[in-house]
This record gives sequence, C-alpha cells and structure tokens, in this order.
Amino acid sequence: MGSLTLSGRTALVTGAGRGIGRAIAIRLAGEGALVTVHYGRNTKAADEVVTAIRAAGGSAFALRAELGEPGDVEALWDGYDRQVVEHTDDTGLDILVNNAGINVRCAIGDTSPETFDEMFAVNVRAPFFVAQRALERMRDGGRIVNVSSGAARMAFPEITAYSMTKGAIDTFSRTLAQALGPRGITVNSVSPGIVDTDINAAWLRGDEEVRQAAAEVSALGRIGRPEDVADVVAFLTSDAARWVTGQVIDASGGSRL
Repeated sequence: MGSLTLSGRTALVTGAGRGIGRAIAIRLAGEGALVTVHYGRNTKAADEVVTAIRAAGGSAFALRAELGEPGDVEALWDGYDRQVVEHTDDTGLDILVNNAGINVRCAIGDTSPETFDEMFAVNVRAPFFVAQRALERMRDGGRIVNVSSGAARMAFPEITAYSMTKGAIDTFSRTLAQALGPRGITVNSVSPGIVDTDINAAWLRGDEEVRQAAAEVSALGRIGRPEDVADVVAFLTSDAARWVTGQVIDASGGSRL
C-alpha cells in the first residue's frame, strides 16, 4: 500500500496564502514536503502560512508572482529557481498544485469582456503555462493537481464564465495526464463544492438563511472546509495515488447528486 509521506519532495502550491491553497500548503508540509507558498499580493498572509508550517516543524518559503499579468510565469519560475536552492540541493520539483484562481459573480448578461478575459487569464492561461514550465523541473514520477470546481458539472448561471474556466481545467488535466504518462507523472483535478473561504465570504457569511441553503447543497449537510479539499490533494500527491491519473475527483460532499 502506498504512503502519504512526502518526505524529501518539493512542492509548489499557487494561491497558497489563503483558503484552500493555505490548507493544501500546510497539509503537504505536514507530510514532509518542502512547500513553496506562492501568492499574488498579500505578503502578510503568505508569511503567516510559512510561519505556521515552520512552527509545526515543516519547511516552506513564500514566493510572490501575480498571475494573469504579463510576465507572470517567468517571474514565478525565476523566483522559484532563485529561492528553492536556499532550502534544498537543486531546482527539481515533485509536486505542482495549480490552486490560484478568481471568481467574479456575474450572469452572462452582466459579464464584460474585461472580466471574462481576466478570469481566463488567471484560471486557465496561468495554470497551463505554469505547468508547461514546471515540466522542465519536474522529476519523473511527479504529481500535478489542478483545483477545479463543482461548477464545471453543476449549472450556476450567476457564475457562467467562471464555470467555463473550470471546465477547461478538467480537460487540461485529462489531456496532460495522457501526455505525461510515459514519465510516470500523474495529473488530476480536484473539484470542491461550496467551501467557507474568503473568496465566498461576501455572500456566504452574511446571512444565516443563505448559509443554511448552501449547506443543504451537499449530501452531507454542511459547507465544506478548506481542509476537506486539502486531504484529497494530499492523497493525490502521494504514492498511494500512483494508479490515479486523468481524473476529476469530486470533493464537494456530494453536492447536487
């Protein structure tokens, strides 16, 4: 049976300063990985994640690069190459988690071309090219996990463009898994449902009736926690998931079954 232990492995988690990304970074570090805590703007939040990981005996460092902007991928990997050698012997990579994303809640009639392009730049283009450049560094037998969304299979008209970006991510995972199979690299999507994070705070935390309705979407009757998703990602990045690739793993608590 495979182990979840990630000792000796190097991971990069995008959007790891808050929410699901934060939980993933802490979980992977807890299994022994050296974790690159990528963030876009909030230095304080990323530093807090690194501090929490180190306080628990793990290894991590923060890396800033604003995805969706010109030169974003180059800035990310240049920073990675420069910083990772301060913590390990080389610039190799074992685990990439494409978690960073944005969601602007707007129905199709209210979606501007600018908003549409911004979501695709951050949610689709950035993961594609981050992964492309990661492959130069990734060791055979590595792991790529793309954080998708239950919105890719469930109809939410108020987030049409966002849902489209996550559908693209699922296709990306499947086709990249086929391409990288000969190297023993697995690629999967993890599909959360409604999770209590900052990105959902505006509509989820203000009204108890709204919160109850959100909880009832799940068959398990509650809103998801970041750790619920992080545990699934930890499995997929481990040896225990060596025979799982090209899949969309639902981590939504059975939402809208």
